[in-house]
Amino acid sequence: MAKAKRKISHSQALMQRCLPFNHEGEYFDLQAIFDKINSQYFWLKPLRGYKITWGRRRKLAPKEYFVFGTIQEEDRLIRIHPRLDAPFVPTWFLEYVVYHEMLHARVPDEYSEDGRRRVHTEEFGRREKQFLHYTRARRWEDENLARFLR
Repeated sequence: MAKAKRKISHSQALMQRCLPFNHEGEYFDLQAIFDKINSQYFWLKPLRGYKITWGRRRKLAPKEYFVFGTIQEEDRLIRIHPRLDAPFVPTWFLEYVVYHEMLHARVPDEYSEDGRRRVHTEEFGRREKQFLHYTRARRWEDENLARFLR
């Protein structure tokens, strides 16, 4: 059974209003990438009122898995891991990560009979593969994951 995404009436939760947002990195401007992806892939129903920012730098590097980006739909906030703001990261890979997070705002979650939420559904996978550089991006991710796990 699919449920619609939860939305709230205010654009940012109280906690989020206190945090600084920075979409400009040393190598990439996330707002420009968001705008490009929004017009290229979501032109029929663009995402409005969303902010995109680089996440905070962590003191310790992850050891087992790496989260490239997240979306907080309640706050309409997309965060991209700051380690992606690097000269070795291809623009098309960062665009894929942003597209993936934006897609979460459009594809409804599914819930199993026992109430478990699935966010990467068959429909999500089908739509994710519509990204122009999907195969190339997934291959690059597999080949370069170790660079982020240090």
